[in-house]
Amino acid sequence: MASPIRFFQPGQFSRGAVAAGAAALLLSVSACGGGDGGGGTGEGGATPDVQPDEELAALVPQEIRDSGTLTVGTDSSYAPAEFLDADGETIIGFDVELFDAVAAKLDLDVAWESATFGTIVEGVGSGKYDVGISSFTINEERLDQVNMVSYYNVGTQWFTAKGNPAGVDPDNACGKTIAVQADTVQVPDIEARSEQCEEDGEPAIQIDQYEGQDQATQSIVSGKSDAGLADMPVAFYAIEQTGDKLEALGEQYEAAPYGAVVNADDDELAEAIRAGYQSIIDDGTYEQILDGWGLAEQGLIEESEVNPDVAAEDEDGEA
Repeated sequence: MASPIRFFQPGQFSRGAVAAGAAALLLSVSACGGGDGGGGTGEGGATPDVQPDEELAALVPQEIRDSGTLTVGTDSSYAPAEFLDADGETIIGFDVELFDAVAAKLDLDVAWESATFGTIVEGVGSGKYDVGISSFTINEERLDQVNMVSYYNVGTQWFTAKGNPAGVDPDNACGKTIAVQADTVQVPDIEARSEQCEEDGEPAIQIDQYEGQDQATQSIVSGKSDAGLADMPVAFYAIEQTGDKLEALGEQYEAAPYGAVVNADDDELAEAIRAGYQSIIDDGTYEQILDGWGLAEQGLIEESEVNPDVAAEDEDGEA
């Protein structure tokens, strides 16, 4: 079973190498979002030198081996997992670095393509993308559509404007305006809370859904929304990079694994990717990359799996 997540503080994201990505995020947040990917400089520090593994490369389906490249769809608005560098074009983040290392083990290049979050699973299913890497929480609904390969564990975190001026209580947000990114696991979460408000005779929650997490964060900074929900690293990164404008509410909850998305009919590629993740876990590359993002003590897993049994994990209350 994947290891449980430990709670961490925003200051753990403060690193000397954050400057370029932080500037990009602050520009995005102030105007309307915001590590380093496969390039090797920026948010996460120098990317480890990963050499191809012939045995792992042999697991890759022949068609992809012949092309030499994996096309990967990602929502590049979700810092620090995947987002645009200061040049506005290069996709970077800890998700990106991890998968670039996996691809290197498989002796493959990666062509990263920005996409709207809600279209990526469908894009993998249609063959537009070979893989989807975009902080996808593994859940039963997604497992009904695609293969998913686990690589990290994350829960949901509430956050709000500094000082919580709207007096938001995560356990009773009835009548408040809450921002979330569309198509994320946070949407059914906040919808269920709103339904409970109405059942209790309280006003419903006004749910503001945004195409990008950067837009949802900006709505909190601007005061349009009272608070928001996001994956824990994303919430704390936004808090860190907006200075004194945001703060966390409570602790993260309902931790579950992130998964790389692969076509449901492509078990061979899913297994190759699993073996790639396992290899970087075993040789220390995985922890080195996450340490560069201040994430080496949170959510690390010891074993990557194809389509892990998340239902059983939910029943146990941990992932």
